[in-house]
This record gives sequence, structure tokens and C-alpha cells, in this order.
Amino acid sequence: MTTGPGGPAQPATRILYIDDDAGLARLVQRSLAARGYAVEHAADGEAGLARLRQGGIDLVALDHHMPGQTGLDLLPEIRALPDAPPVVYVTGSEDSRVAVAALKAGAADYVWKDLQGQFRELLGEAVATALGAEAMRRDKERAEAEVRAARDRAELLLREVNHRVANSLALVAALARMQTTAVADPAAKAALEEMQARISAIAGIHRRLYTSEDVEAVELDAYLGSLVEELQAAMKAAGRDHAIRLSADSVRLATDKAVSVGVVVTELVTNAYKYAYPPEEPGEIRVALRRIADRLELAVEDDGVGWTGEGKPRGTGLGSRIVKAMATNLRSALVYAPAARGTRACLSFEG
Repeated sequence: MTTGPGGPAQPATRILYIDDDAGLARLVQRSLAARGYAVEHAADGEAGLARLRQGGIDLVALDHHMPGQTGLDLLPEIRALPDAPPVVYVTGSEDSRVAVAALKAGAADYVWKDLQGQFRELLGEAVATALGAEAMRRDKERAEAEVRAARDRAELLLREVNHRVANSLALVAALARMQTTAVADPAAKAALEEMQARISAIAGIHRRLYTSEDVEAVELDAYLGSLVEELQAAMKAAGRDHAIRLSADSVRLATDKAVSVGVVVTELVTNAYKYAYPPEEPGEIRVALRRIADRLELAVEDDGVGWTGEGKPRGTGLGSRIVKAMATNLRSALVYAPAARGTRACLSFEG
């Protein structure tokens, strides 16, 4: 046992020396004991493996030449043990290929046996180096495990936050819907309906986040699919029945950007429902999302009366201001592209 500064006695580092030379083993034991190590001896590979399976060995010094096998035969079996200790390979062979083979098989270091007996000093240095490297490796693994555990806890907490935010936003949307039925003024009713759609678009993002394995990104194509379904159902309930066609590439997008995209689509589709087609005239609205190199191209178009984005906005203009703000969040700007008929609103941003 050794005693740390001001602390309780600590167990000595335990070395297993596997070698059929009992005399040399005693010399190695004395040499390493002088450095504070507790050394056990195993005369062959079978005895060495049996001792290792009992546990409590911090490092193995393994001789190359043994009866019936070499250290190279035994080394893979040692490395395959659960929580295997590092191995310092000891060889009297002057063939460098032996040392290279030992390192490739997983040895932490190797030491040459020499006729002058200096190898015991070299073995002590190799043992100290290998133990230090092993301690660093274990510390690194422990730190990485702690980081993974902390990340998992943070993701679980964030998923719970998204769950609660989604529920709260759903409640707000329900309250807006209730208020809609309580007002008679058509403008107020329309404003509440639009606000409900905006809230639902953001709530949809949070629903996907707390049900996904990834809390930092959203499958944008799947999200737009559910958003389009909700918009079509809401508009149909409000007496506007136009089909929405969605065509979207498979895209993963960061949460903050996905929120902006969802709000933009909600505003543009709502505008198309309200203004693209005269009353009772059928027509569809198309939403497309394409990946082009490192950018995403979003387009919302219709075949209605047409709008170039110029002139006085139809309605209050609030929707246009919201779209402009969301486009700014995406470091982009909404462009009304020329179309043979109807309106085509486009947005290009980094994805």
C-alpha cells in the first residue's frame, strides 16, 4: 500500500509479469518494487490469462518466448479481455518485425532484453509511460461519458420544454378560435383566424421537436406536409376551398430557420386563399421546396388574378410585414417572379 499526501493508504499499482524464466522474473519484481509497484509472476500464458480474469491487474509485461507459444499468440487474447490492461512487450529478439507486430496487435510499448541487464530499467520507464497513457485514456473516456450524459440530460430537458411550449401554443390557438366565434365584425374575425394560423404554424415546429430524436433540426418536408394539411382544413372551415399541392425535397433545417419558413408559408398560402381567386372560382395553390447546391428555394404560387408585390398591399399589410421580417431572419428577401398567370412568390436562403 502507498499513502497519498494527507490521504488514506492507496493500493499499489499491480503489474503482472508473464515469463517462463523464474530467475529473471525475480529480478524484474525487485526492480519494479523499488519503483513502488506490486509485481506478480505467471510462468506461462495460461496462468497469465487465469490471473487476468480475476481482475486487479493494472499492466502486463509480456515476454515474447514462452513454452508452446509466443507473446504474439497471447497478446490478442489479453487485449480481448473486458477492460484489458495495457501491455508492455518484452523481447530478446533483435528482429524489429517482432516489436512492430506487437505494437500492431495492441501493445502499448516494447522493451528489448539485453545481455547487460539494462532492460529492467527500461522496463520500469516503459511501465511508467504506459500507465500514464492509460490513465489519460481513461480520464478522456470518463470526461466524454460525462459530456454525453450532460448532453442527453440537456436534450431531454429541451424536449420537455418543446412539449410544454407546443401545448401552450395550442391552448392560445384554441382561445383565438373561441374568440373568433364570439365576434361579429368580419375584419376582427378574419384577423383572429389569421393569428390562429400563425400560432399553429409555430406550434407545429415544437410538436415535431419533442417527438423527434433531434431537438436541433426539423424534417422540413414532413413539417410542411402537416402545415399544409392544417391550413387547408382551416381555410375550408372558413368557407375557402382550394387545393394545396406540396412538392418538397427531403431537407433538415435548424429550428429557428424552420419557424421562419413555416410562418412565411402560412402567410403566403393565406394570402392566396384570400386574394388569388374570385369568389366561387376554383383553383389550386402550389408550395414547392427545392435544394439547389447549398441553398433552399421556396416558392408559393397560384393561377389567380396575379400580384407583383408592387403597389398598395391588399388588406392591412400586416402579412407583408411579417413575411419581410421572417425573410430577414433567413438572410433573404421575398421576390415575386414573373409568371404566365397568377402569382409566384419565391424565397432563396442557405440551408
